[in-house]
Amino acid sequence: QVQLVESGGGLVQAGGSLRLSCAASGRTFSVYTMGWFRQAPGKEREFVASITWNNGYTYYADSVKGRFTISRDNTKNTVYLQMNSLKPEDTAVYYCAAIYGPNYYRDYRKEGSYDAWGQGTQVTVSS
Repeated sequence: QVQLVESGGGLVQAGGSLRLSCAASGRTFSVYTMGWFRQAPGKEREFVASITWNNGYTYYADSVKGRFTISRDNTKNTVYLQMNSLKPEDTAVYYCAAIYGPNYYRDYRKEGSYDAWGQGTQVTVSS
């Protein structure tokens, strides 16, 4: 249905910034919500941020509020995650994901709510 490809990950020092991108293709018109999750080694996948595709409503996990910003470019079918003031605990594989339109009512904070996932991009923050 929808294919998602993340990019922009890499190695950055604590306090630095990084901008992740997620390009959507295929049946992009079916997407209602786009989200970012992350998973560190030995830990469960956790919600980071989400945005509704049409209206631009945003939501952030408490751990990233004031530091991360999610946005989207509808003309490019791309969602971004601007990460500032990075900390070593932000080190993880970051995934973008999509909730399809018929499932708009699902809780955007839960990974089980999402219908499509990207392959992930590694973010490493050194101390």
